[in-house]
Amino acid sequence: MCHDAQMETMSVQFRIAPVLCLAACVAGVSFNHAALAKDWSDPFLVDQLPPQGPAGSLGLLPCGEDVPASSLTIGDVVDRALCHNPQSQLAWANARYQAAQVGVARAPFLPSVNATGAVARNWSDGPAGSSSYNSLNAGINLSYLLYDFGGKEATLENARQLFEAASASQDSVVQNLFLAAIQGFYQVNAAQAALDSTLEAERSAHASLDAASARYKAGVATPADKLQAQTAYSQAVLNRIRAEGDLRTARGALANLMGMDADHEFTLQPAAAAPAYAQFEQNVGELIAEARRRRPDLVAAEAQVKAAQAGVQVAEAAGKPSVSVTTNLGFLDRQFGDSTSTGAIGLNVTIPLFTGYASTYRIRSAREQVEAKKATLAQLNLQIALDVWKSYQSLQTETQSVQTSQDLVKSAAQNADVALGRYRAGVGNILDVITAQSALASARAQQIQASFNWNIARAGLAYAMGQLDDRNLVTMENKK
Repeated sequence: MCHDAQMETMSVQFRIAPVLCLAACVAGVSFNHAALAKDWSDPFLVDQLPPQGPAGSLGLLPCGEDVPASSLTIGDVVDRALCHNPQSQLAWANARYQAAQVGVARAPFLPSVNATGAVARNWSDGPAGSSSYNSLNAGINLSYLLYDFGGKEATLENARQLFEAASASQDSVVQNLFLAAIQGFYQVNAAQAALDSTLEAERSAHASLDAASARYKAGVATPADKLQAQTAYSQAVLNRIRAEGDLRTARGALANLMGMDADHEFTLQPAAAAPAYAQFEQNVGELIAEARRRRPDLVAAEAQVKAAQAGVQVAEAAGKPSVSVTTNLGFLDRQFGDSTSTGAIGLNVTIPLFTGYASTYRIRSAREQVEAKKATLAQLNLQIALDVWKSYQSLQTETQSVQTSQDLVKSAAQNADVALGRYRAGVGNILDVITAQSALASARAQQIQASFNWNIARAGLAYAMGQLDDRNLVTMENKK
């Protein structure tokens, strides 16, 4: 494939592509000439290794440039968080960095070629007289590592595994941002629902105050009734003010997560109320096993163990002999007319005799690094089982809480209506009204929290299993 490679060394004018072709022939590596012609900066095509975007390799929504004019769906929120949050950009950059390191590790499989050249004015003065002349000196040196007891292979394997770890870490960051975006979306909706609830409680408290004031003016209620109603109304107003502040805080946090300033204005589509699904039934052991197959952080930890094991081989090979072949071609021209050509080819053997025990301790350090990575992997295995177990139990609990909170709101609303009606009719007291309205406000708050917790628990179980992807978005958006 490389028989037409030429290097015009005598004139120091040579073509780079044939040199790379010759190097590839020596190393037993084939080059894609079309790829070389297209992009000289990436002959090993390592740019094709990482996922082509900050959203990792999970097949998520494409990145958009601006916030849509219409209200944002949960998919839009996740899309912006993955595409514009600096955390995802950092993880993507790390993955591309490790991909470039794979290219660095491939370099020793090819010969290294260096060209030198010099033009000089030479002179000498002495007893025999003085002389001066011009000289042109040019040369090409080639060196290729033939054998180093698997050192370069281990270095390449180490780089590959570190890249796998970086790619899995990118997916782990994507999962974290995915979950945070879902939590932020539902947090804003929950804060909005809480504000609506406090507004309704404020209206009810105002109605109680009006009723107490009317009865007081009619002379059928005491001043204490009016004061108690006024206190309840003031408390309702205070709760509404705090709810407004909580909503603004939640919106700022979500804007920040989406890579925008906290004061950036946006509109969210309302989240659907959590349906009262039947209790989630599936074997927890199967969920744990599935999580251990899919969790990207576990994949990253396994790759780190393999990279550390390859690092041991690199350290061991560094203390062993290496064999290289070298060649050089030279050209010397004196006075631009008297030229001389030189050349040499040889075999170079390097044998480390004594390094001050550096090799010994490098190997020991590399082996201990393997043990540390294995311990991290074992700990993560246990943590995954705990994550799945806790998420599973949380979803079970919140599924039951949704139905119970709905029943609680219905009964509390009926009790509040009855208490206010009795008071207006003159057969009840203001304390019953205030107590019933407080119970209704509490029931509404619990229903909002139960709905929020159910949605988060559902996403949390998917996260614990490493299954947060675009299918979850479709499921959540279709529940509206």
